[in-house]
Amino acid sequence: MLVPGISMKNTRETNDAAGDFDSRIRDFQRDWNNTLEQVAGVIVGHKKVSSQVLACLLAGGHGLIEGVPGIGKTLIVRTLADALNLEFKRIQFTPDLMPADITGTDIVDVSDNGTRSFHFHKGPIFSNLVLADEINRATPKTQSAVLEAMQEGTVTMSGQTYRLPAPLLVLATQNPIEMEGTYPLPEAQLDRFMLKIVVDSPHVDDLVEIFNRTTGKQAPCPEQTADAERIQEMKDLVRQVPVPSHVTDYVARLVDATHPERDSSPEFVNKFVRFGASPRGGQAAILIAKVCALADGRPNVSFEDVQNAMLPCMQHRIIMNFEGQTEGYTGRRVIEEVLASIPRTRD
Repeated sequence: MLVPGISMKNTRETNDAAGDFDSRIRDFQRDWNNTLEQVAGVIVGHKKVSSQVLACLLAGGHGLIEGVPGIGKTLIVRTLADALNLEFKRIQFTPDLMPADITGTDIVDVSDNGTRSFHFHKGPIFSNLVLADEINRATPKTQSAVLEAMQEGTVTMSGQTYRLPAPLLVLATQNPIEMEGTYPLPEAQLDRFMLKIVVDSPHVDDLVEIFNRTTGKQAPCPEQTADAERIQEMKDLVRQVPVPSHVTDYVARLVDATHPERDSSPEFVNKFVRFGASPRGGQAAILIAKVCALADGRPNVSFEDVQNAMLPCMQHRIIMNFEGQTEGYTGRRVIEEVLASIPRTRD
């Protein structure tokens, strides 16, 4: 028996829409798994890193990858670009790199009759996937140029605005700040990155496989699993995933608990943290949690999705005070302890 006021036609349309959404989720999960499988055929280990990079792309953000030189940060990004058939550009950041080397500049053209005109020569930022390699080796002026471009999605030169291509993912690799010749990114610039992805050194078994794959006659290469148009469709689906109100409330309470002197702040936060995570961090956590749900074939976000998203989304947004630094507290440790101390639901 139909509910009064709801026609059979409307019921069929609702069922068709639900069936279409389920089908799109299955397609998302298929393309997600196929892409990671192709990347794993080239990259040894680092499965979590590869999935976080792909999640960052599908959530519409940008990522910061940190690790010592030579452990495959660049190769991970290049392999993902090959698997998704995205236009790829790599920028090697050095102390003498200028902003125009990234965004582009106006070039003077001289015609045969001597007439001069200007045209804009696009820089490497005009690409789908941009690898800003060793971004903390460049000066703050150059760092801010690429961060402004990725935040606004445009480049302005001589009063003319040029839109960057879509999809756009900027992945910046960063050497640990203890290394000589590095310029730590300011906190406001760090906050522009949706994720901070930490790449650890490979273990012995992984090293053996790396040596076998990379010292032979032919290096492996991935097969194409998607393209720019398909990535846009997957990004659109991420935005359509519903988030239950109690899950959104959980994210809000987690973000609030990272700030000192709040009602919900744990004692260690009050003691060791100077500034907590921004609302942008909570937005990032929800978007990454949506990607996690779709990758698992589910139509809504769970508490577990949020918990999986919190660490990479939040660890670079926590600023320790002097006492916290001397006690060895890090953003990672703060987030892990906040997750352990904040209940999923309100009392």
